[in-house]
Amino acid sequence: MKKNKMAPLKPSLREKKRYIAFEIISEKPMPDFRKVSGSIWQGLLSYLGSYGAAKAGVWILHDKYNPESQKGLIRVSRKEVEQVKGAFVLIDNIDNTPVIIRSIGVSGILKKAESKYLNI
Repeated sequence: MKKNKMAPLKPSLREKKRYIAFEIISEKPMPDFRKVSGSIWQGLLSYLGSYGAAKAGVWILHDKYNPESQKGLIRVSRKEVEQVKGAFVLIDNIDNTPVIIRSIGVSGILKKAESKYLNI
C-alpha cells in the first residue's frame, strides 16, 4: 500500500528569503545566545506585533551566532527586511547591559552572508 505524500512546493511558489547580518555593540561580551535571541524577539514583537513578526517569517540562526565577534544572522522574508532592521532600534539592553544592534548587511544567499559579513 502506497502512502500519499505531499509534493514539495515549486521554487516559484516558495517564500523568498533574505539573511540579515547583525552586530551587537556592547561594553561587556554577550556569550549567551538565548538572551540575545530573546531580546531580539522582544524588539520584533513590540515593533511589528505578533502578526507582523509572523508575517516576517523571522528565524534567528543560533548556529551562525559568534559570541567572540558578537555577530550573527537572521533569516527573514524578502518583503519585511526593512521592518526587521527598524526593530533593531528598539533593542537597547540585553541582560541589563546597554547595547546597540546594527545591521551589517543583507544577502539572499546564506554562504555569501557568512563569508562577506561574518568572515567565516
